[in-house]
Amino acid sequence: VQLQASGGGLVQAGGSLRLSCAASEGTFSSYAMGWFRQAPGKEREFVSAISRSGGTLYYDSVKGRFTISRDNAKKMVYLQMNSLKPEDTAVYYCAADRSGMVVTSITAYDYWGQGTQVTVSS
Repeated sequence: VQLQASGGGLVQAGGSLRLSCAASEGTFSSYAMGWFRQAPGKEREFVSAISRSGGTLYYDSVKGRFTISRDNAKKMVYLQMNSLKPEDTAVYYCAADRSGMVVTSITAYDYWGQGTQVTVSS
């Protein structure tokens, strides 16, 4: 499975962005999909995930601001990011987990996209 993330960019604090991740092949509907981010000098961290049945999980700092969703027919997963803060600045990665269950561990994910840069200015 190849994953292609897009939608990053430069936005002012308080603004919004929607990230998209396209899967090229595979039984997309059976995968759990996750979003992670990595800021300069920091480890990659979990942001959000959606299970194959649509259950969702969010990192505490993004709850109420970010929304993950999926379109199985299009093999797409989205991350709507509102009320962005400078601390949200990072490279955002999408990932797929064949287990189909929502997990936060990086090592649980089997496939990774290339990342898209999100920069939030103050």
